[in-house]
Amino acid sequence: MSRRIKRMNPKPRSRDERDEARPFKARSAKKAGPRPGAKPGAKPPRFVAERTERRAPKAAVPEAPAAAKPVEALLPTKVQTVKVTADENNMRVDRFLEARFPGLSFSHIQRVVRKGELRVDGKRVDSKDRLEEGQSVRIPPLKLDTPKAASELSEAAQKTLKALKEMTIYEDDDVLVLNKPAGLAVQGGSGMTRHIDQMLEVMRDSKGQKPRLVHRIDRETSGCLLIAKTRFAASHLTSAFRSRSARKTYWALVPGLPKPKQGRISTFLAKEESEDDTIMRIAQHGDEGASHAVTYYAVVETAGNKLTWVSLKPVTGRTHQLRAHMEHIGHPIVGDPKYFNIENWQLPGGLQNRLHLLARRIVIPHPRGGFIDATAPLPQHMQQSWNLLGLDASRFDPIENAPEE
Repeated sequence: MSRRIKRMNPKPRSRDERDEARPFKARSAKKAGPRPGAKPGAKPPRFVAERTERRAPKAAVPEAPAAAKPVEALLPTKVQTVKVTADENNMRVDRFLEARFPGLSFSHIQRVVRKGELRVDGKRVDSKDRLEEGQSVRIPPLKLDTPKAASELSEAAQKTLKALKEMTIYEDDDVLVLNKPAGLAVQGGSGMTRHIDQMLEVMRDSKGQKPRLVHRIDRETSGCLLIAKTRFAASHLTSAFRSRSARKTYWALVPGLPKPKQGRISTFLAKEESEDDTIMRIAQHGDEGASHAVTYYAVVETAGNKLTWVSLKPVTGRTHQLRAHMEHIGHPIVGDPKYFNIENWQLPGGLQNRLHLLARRIVIPHPRGGFIDATAPLPQHMQQSWNLLGLDASRFDPIENAPEE
């Protein structure tokens, strides 16, 4: 017998050793005599029982839940060729794959791109290259992670979602316009635990993408806040703000009567920071950090000579622009903790000492054609002031006639 065969055969074991290696039931079973009619040299029945017991667990394995392997079912059997959609325009190749296949690992994405298995219009690409709408993307078979079961929103998340729905004044598949309440910040800051950007986490879609902020308004300012629900919308709406295609109207209550009743405020603004606060100051052209800011204003209605309802149209979008500009012309907005500095001025009885500034209306081209035109109602504290002063919120707004630039 060859040495190879000898190594394959185990060393003969004593009976005690065989009993120790035998399954518990086989060891404890009583010996059975030879079967009637058994041929000489046939294996004793105990080996047959042992063999049967060893096979039994194997037959039960497919029925065990832990043995199920659904990963194989997720492996595409054919190469896929897909078109880049409008929502995916200008998206990086790796981000495109992440969005299309949420279960795809980062290393797998890099591997298929590096090896040239993924092609765009028949050409190799880099993971950081950007795609264009209408391009054909060849995607090789991919190994995806087992998708996670969708979990229900927690009680806190459900309350947040309900709060967002109550704020909503316009919504479609691409765009959301919220009536942001005064006192709620748009983005987080030092010590900030609740803000709009954080609340939008509960609106993540099946691909893990959440709605995006397109612009901001101050924490104490209420009114229209535009949100993009898709990358496609975010790109178009951001471009509209950059090109000044968005028209925004604000309402404010100020002391005195601005003269002339309609005008244009044009200054440079620069940020001035201290340990306790940050404000915008009037600056000169060429000053460090100075940016040009333009605002149109119009008197809508007056309450005697004490208070005036003004409509404001910012052409640019600088931090605190409207608040700094109204203070600059001597009519700071009522309730402004940063810019209202008129000495010995008394707030009329019944009016709340809160910022009287509302992002009243926004008109902007819709990413898919037409226009979004959303209007926010007066917040409670401003409605109270309007009622006490006898101001009519349905009056014609003369700011409509202001130039666009």
